[in-house]
Amino acid sequence: MDAGEIHGLVGSDVELHFFKKLRKPDLWPIYDKYKDYVEDDVFDVIELLYDLISKPLAGNYHSWNDCGWHYDTFDKEVGRKEFRDEINEFLKDYQDGWELSESGEILSKGDEGLNNLYKANLPEFDSDNVNDKVKNAILKFRRHKSSINERKEAVRELADVLEFLRPQVKQELLTKDESDLFNIANNFGIRHHNQIQKKNMTKQFG
Repeated sequence: MDAGEIHGLVGSDVELHFFKKLRKPDLWPIYDKYKDYVEDDVFDVIELLYDLISKPLAGNYHSWNDCGWHYDTFDKEVGRKEFRDEINEFLKDYQDGWELSESGEILSKGDEGLNNLYKANLPEFDSDNVNDKVKNAILKFRRHKSSINERKEAVRELADVLEFLRPQVKQELLTKDESDLFNIANNFGIRHHNQIQKKNMTKQFG
């Protein structure tokens, strides 16, 4: 029996759903609008598709008028993984490299040195004051929509973690090394605001 058009989770008006979620017009249908996308549109659409996608597993084949399969069983996690694997093959080669994370955010990969730092495992020390703050700062720095101010805020959070760890830092680093680290944090307009700080951080965070 022909069930007619069956709407998915987004309902009958996909264009309206895209607008409600992204607050942007003229993004759907993708095959008709993609030529006018800017980078931010592409990334937003990829993230939204990741939120919606599932892999069809089982259903019924409807042969009338070459209708095709009507699926009723889906696996969201498998669908997301396959989508992420495919899209990351393209994102890794764009500019300095990007990736779609498991949480559904497009993040900067950075150069090889930065990427290694992003992926490095932190030893468990203090979740509230160290580990969680470092993870949140890295995520804030890597997001494709992060502004210069947000990136500065991320570095400021890392400087606060360094301050919290200062007793341990004193034991592991030479006096000059410790001084240099806190000089960067305190004198480059990151943690405080005074007349002697160096404010032009464009090159560091651009």
